[in-house]
Amino acid sequence: MVEVGVPKVSVVVPAYNCGRHIEKLVASLLRQSLPASEFEAIFVDDGSTDDTGERLDRLAAAHPHITVLHTENSGWPSRPRNLGIERARGEYVFFADDDDWFADQALERLYECAKTYDADIVIGKMAGHGRGVPRELFRKNRFNATLENAPLIDSLTCHKLFRRSFLNEHGLRFPEGGKRRLEDHSLVVRAYFLSRRTSVLSDYTCYHHAQRGDARNVTAARLDPSSYFASVRDALDIVDANTEPGPLRDRLHRRWLRNEMLNRLRGKRLLAAPEDWLEQVALESQKVIQDRFAPGVAAGLPPMQRAVAYLTERGRVADLRRLARWEAGIAAHGRIEDHQLADRSVTVTVAAELRSADRPISFRTDDGRDVLVLPVDEIAPEVLDSTAQVRKARLDVVARRRETGDEIFLPVQFSTERVADPTEADTVHLVHRATTTIDFGALNGGRTRGSWLLKARVTNAGWTEDAQLPMLFVCRADGAPPRIRDERMPWNWLRSAVGRRIRR
Repeated sequence: MVEVGVPKVSVVVPAYNCGRHIEKLVASLLRQSLPASEFEAIFVDDGSTDDTGERLDRLAAAHPHITVLHTENSGWPSRPRNLGIERARGEYVFFADDDDWFADQALERLYECAKTYDADIVIGKMAGHGRGVPRELFRKNRFNATLENAPLIDSLTCHKLFRRSFLNEHGLRFPEGGKRRLEDHSLVVRAYFLSRRTSVLSDYTCYHHAQRGDARNVTAARLDPSSYFASVRDALDIVDANTEPGPLRDRLHRRWLRNEMLNRLRGKRLLAAPEDWLEQVALESQKVIQDRFAPGVAAGLPPMQRAVAYLTERGRVADLRRLARWEAGIAAHGRIEDHQLADRSVTVTVAAELRSADRPISFRTDDGRDVLVLPVDEIAPEVLDSTAQVRKARLDVVARRRETGDEIFLPVQFSTERVADPTEADTVHLVHRATTTIDFGALNGGRTRGSWLLKARVTNAGWTEDAQLPMLFVCRADGAPPRIRDERMPWNWLRSAVGRRIRR
């Protein structure tokens, strides 16, 4: 039982020199459907040197459920978050960033999910605005998710609801002492192993995760490779302390190999990096691969990522650059082949494929195997074996609400066609087709007012790429029949662009 007068949720927000960028978060907290008497927001001003402290003090003076703590600058979010935990009174604690914001019913829905399923942790669906967010994790609700049965490891930021007694029972706090990169990982990974129940709420977008346009949030600065990879090793230590060698440990380790190492050594991200910094990142990644990862870690990756790991482990930085130049041109190309409107439903058929520049991504057929064709020589054939990935390749159709960034996976029937390359013997590329019926009376729980774009999302051989489709659905009210606008028409494109400019 919760004590009388104890808030259901405490929202803890570290703040530093955020100025006007905090306004979206504040406005979203004041709009929450959860009554103000049932939650509190604790802003911890980490020694701001602009007017952030004064802004927050005025806010707290006007709203009794908002508290402001002022502390000397620590330079990182860890200490402010820990101070917020100590001050929090809520049954649950949510960690938010000062430049993000909540959907209107977020706290109410997160708390209801936590109570219904007696969860220690609830992960609400996130929308990214200039930031990546998990995709597969939020494909469906998961009310008893574990590291074994769900892709929880894809969500290591702290923007989640935690039972406060759970945090205190296990002494879960963020690591302090200087600028500790990946501070979220230390707490969240431990929490996943300790949680009695973790739930994933995917049928409502709860949290909007944003990258500030001025890139002045404290974690935006370029990482120091040595200290950063020390933090990677710390996270791996937590995994190793809670698992035995084998498939689960390999799968969890794979997350850091993929996200913190290989993704920095690929495509446009590699090409944009200073040369000396890139050399350091490649060297630190090579050390971790050699020192910490069993063979099954890289072996479980798709072929493109296996190739980058193969080159990294062998220190072949020049070949990484050559591969990056080719990969930088990769994009999904999609088209609408047919659409039919019936009252509030639209049936759409989509075709899409992956290309690098003007050439499709190709596979060489070799003794019954599909082998990815790359512009780099001397990579072991087993590294490029794509047979399993080609069989699992898929095309999703995603509806995205333009006004909010909400994304909904649509149910599809899809197929893949193998198309022979007329210029290369025994070489094929893949064309994917999908048909989906969108019921605008049921989409997003009936909350359909606004403008909906369609995206073709192609997943194959280590890439997941989106192609925006040139069709816009406009619903004047929730559940209303959509008006269809063909964005390929010059006048419609101009009208949409002008409308977006005016709204800004």
